[in-house]
Amino acid sequence: MQYGTFPRIPGVPVSLLGFGCMRLPVLGGDMQRIAEEPARNLLRQAIDAGVNYVDTAYPYHGGQSEPFVGRALKDGYRARVQLATKLPVWLVQAERDWERLLDEQLKRLDVDAIDFYLLHALSAERWQTVLRLGGLEAMDRARADGRIRHLGFSFHDSLAVFKTIADARDWEFCQIQYNYVDQHYQAGAEGLAHAAARGIGVIAMEPLRGGALAVEQPADIQAIWARAAAPRPPAAWALQWVWDHPGVVTALSGMNAQVQLQENLAAADGLPAGLTAGDRDLVARVRELYASRLRVPCTTCGYCAPCPGGVAIPEVFAHYNGGAMFDRWPSARGMYQAFLAGPGHGADRCRACGECEPKCPQGIPIMAKLQEALAALAGPG
Repeated sequence: MQYGTFPRIPGVPVSLLGFGCMRLPVLGGDMQRIAEEPARNLLRQAIDAGVNYVDTAYPYHGGQSEPFVGRALKDGYRARVQLATKLPVWLVQAERDWERLLDEQLKRLDVDAIDFYLLHALSAERWQTVLRLGGLEAMDRARADGRIRHLGFSFHDSLAVFKTIADARDWEFCQIQYNYVDQHYQAGAEGLAHAAARGIGVIAMEPLRGGALAVEQPADIQAIWARAAAPRPPAAWALQWVWDHPGVVTALSGMNAQVQLQENLAAADGLPAGLTAGDRDLVARVRELYASRLRVPCTTCGYCAPCPGGVAIPEVFAHYNGGAMFDRWPSARGMYQAFLAGPGHGADRCRACGECEPKCPQGIPIMAKLQEALAALAGPG
């Protein structure tokens, strides 16, 4: 295992492969019922192999991930890792909630201190909550009294919003979605470069795009990979492409099976060879092929928001594109139903008012594309 360091935390080595605890093995397909023994064994095997960055969050597995991680890190494992979790900013309604939620998380994890603490999934709206209700001041107090050791944020919004947040203070680290398909999604490559220029170390989440880049690829994609001088499994291509960016300190993988752990460890062990110019060209060709399958050229800039009907327009298009690009419609439909249609932010809420279309820099016929997405995503899995 190789290790890196965050520019502002030079004395703390962090494994290039991080263990994400959002997709642990579960019982009967129920995401709130973690399969305790196999999940614990998997996490401990990763740590024994050198993985020392363990990432969880308040809502993962319906709130069960943090307590599980606390139990799994007994027997001396806690001292061997950098433990990361995230404060659910969307649950903060008053200034006292920062302290309340942090103390609850410390109890869930059964620890006295959290090594890497993130303000979770910051967006323009949630950043305003942080500023309005004294979130940064509360975090500074928690750092001063030792309950958290390092402070950063995870991010889900546009590049412009990312730069605003990144420039607001001397953050020690940030976490962004980054993979070879989503190179320009949300913060993207420009956000990564911006963070690096400011000395903010980057944690890459979704380097395998929820596993889509690790499973067997479509035949035309496989044909491109077959041209490589040094063959790699799909997971290795995706991880090593992310690690090929100097600003990335660690990449999180949500491993839930032994084969995934071994593939990811092998990818990390094989990194010294790096990617050649030819390898990078193959990745670019694969990305172009995936991009050709896009149904909607949405860049998730967010200019179309807010929708008067409550439609989460960029998110709807993201699920629609994901199903088409990877031919994984059951997964796309399931995610759409769970996270958008169920909570009332699906394409079915479109009123056809037309407010969004003049705001779109890409000139997307949003109303028509929402109806396409609804037809593709609202059906059975």
